[in-house]
Amino acid sequence: MTQSAPESIGRLVAAIVGEVNRRMADAASGGECEYGPDDGIFPTVDDAVAATQKAWRRYLGCSMNDRARFIAAIRATACEPANLEHMAVEAVAETGMGNVPDKIIKNRMAAERTPGIEDLPTDAWSGDDGLTTIELSPFGVIGAITPTTNPTETIINNAIGMLAAGNAIVFSPHPRATKLSRWLIAQLNGALRGAGAPEHLLTMVAEPSLENTQALMAHRDVRLLVATGGPGLVKAVMSSGKKAIGAGAGNPPVVVDETADLKKAAKDIIDGASFDNNLPCTAEKEVIAVDSIADLLRFYMMTFGAHEIRDEAVLAQLQALVMDGRHPRTEWIGKSATDILAGVGITAPPGTRAIIAETPFEHPFVQSELMMPILPIVRAANVTEAIDLAIEAEHGLRHTAIMHSTNVNALTRMGKLIQTTIFVKNGPSFAGIGIGGEGHTAFTIAGPTGEGLTSARTFARRRRCVLVGGLNVR
Repeated sequence: MTQSAPESIGRLVAAIVGEVNRRMADAASGGECEYGPDDGIFPTVDDAVAATQKAWRRYLGCSMNDRARFIAAIRATACEPANLEHMAVEAVAETGMGNVPDKIIKNRMAAERTPGIEDLPTDAWSGDDGLTTIELSPFGVIGAITPTTNPTETIINNAIGMLAAGNAIVFSPHPRATKLSRWLIAQLNGALRGAGAPEHLLTMVAEPSLENTQALMAHRDVRLLVATGGPGLVKAVMSSGKKAIGAGAGNPPVVVDETADLKKAAKDIIDGASFDNNLPCTAEKEVIAVDSIADLLRFYMMTFGAHEIRDEAVLAQLQALVMDGRHPRTEWIGKSATDILAGVGITAPPGTRAIIAETPFEHPFVQSELMMPILPIVRAANVTEAIDLAIEAEHGLRHTAIMHSTNVNALTRMGKLIQTTIFVKNGPSFAGIGIGGEGHTAFTIAGPTGEGLTSARTFARRRRCVLVGGLNVR
């Protein structure tokens, strides 16, 4: 994950070119949406839901092999090199967040490692009274609300999982990712059309807004809501009266004790915390280090691209720059370490990927999810205290935690007590979403509602089918 100066320059040039192209396209079109219903883009929520409901009814007549073919078309389209590059460059240009190389990785993983129809097992019982099966069946039309932090990744991830389960989807992207989301929905619908899928399995409103999201949540034909975003959004869908799956915020701590491989731990932490400029909610947000190894850990972190701030005045200046009280300033979310350091008058050396600073536990950098490559380091007297502090810093969000240790008892204690959806041991945080770790990839991580890393089976209902007195051949 280490990024050289030439790579940084290349990303900057790509972002600038993307922004210029976007503005030229806007000017040519008068700033209006160039897509329409044929692309799955509708003027109103009612229009989008009506079209998607009709599509779902037709989709019920498709076979499992049909579903597999449609999903293969989505994977192929999303993985085209030109499309991967476009999504990454345009996401940085439109949202102002993250970096191009890591977004390419995330989109590819969403396309390749999101489970399809193989994630839908059937349970069965047979006996003297006949045959009973439990099958995973669709809800119908799903309203999927996607974030600005992972706009295309979440659409790809959700589209594959939800279609695999037999649903059709109305997406409500974040307004700051509108143009790229429209482009992606149009591309995926083109792929589905080419594979022979019913029209309008994937739709969205041309101009996403809070009002349109509320209308989607309230629509009678939307049977399931899936929200990937902040706590306010998750609370809203959970209060909607509908079946809801909520993927909320996190504040992942990473604990390092005296038994850890410190050089590897330092590299893993910097790799994870700098990945896409710390945008993933799974990324390391604060380090709790046992006192006896804290200094050596800091040294190794600097060898892997961390810039340390030791001057209290500069640290205070940094806090004022990126935070408004206890909350991060939106304009700095997902910015690079070099950009953030420049904001406080520091010219970062080549290869700088993260900012570290030793702070008290009460510091806002520890207590708030910044979503920036800024890592506060807190000292603990021993591993027991480190775990206790990590649990407190995680705030009961049950999202993600990381620990570097070879002490099985300590790893077990932290895993049991912190109760996070993802617990990564001796690796970077992104291993928890299938990037360099075992298991499938997900960008909707449902901690608040308990489904965990979502997949096709998450978006399906359990239905019992009973045949009395037959098909028992034992």
